Amino acid sequence: MEALISIVIAVLTGCGIYLALRGRTFPVILGLTLLSYAVNLFIFVMGRLQSGVPAVISSRDQYTDPIPQALVLTAIVIGFAMTAFMLVLALRARSELGNDHIDGKNTREETPR
Repeated sequence: MEALISIVIAVLTGCGIYLALRGRTFPVILGLTLLSYAVNLFIFVMGRLQSGVPAVISSRDQYTDPIPQALVLTAIVIGFAMTAFMLVLALRARSELGNDHIDGKNTREETPR
């Protein structure tokens, strides 16, 4: 189980970095979102993977650490807000500049007519 989670985190990180280095705004937003999912999953796994144990302290000897779960829930909310802000910013830049390039420069060559 730990190997599978590690592979998933590695794939999410790799895809996120690849997309974040692109020149267009939508792939950059998607890449940052994938990176945030990878970080959230990493933080969640830091609390150890256990099944069938309660998240709060009870009469049983084993319990899951609730702090990583609380951190991930907070990070998910902040991530949604950040993604929405980046989408609005990208849409505004596209309407102002006429393209979605990250530098605001048009990459197409102007062809003389």
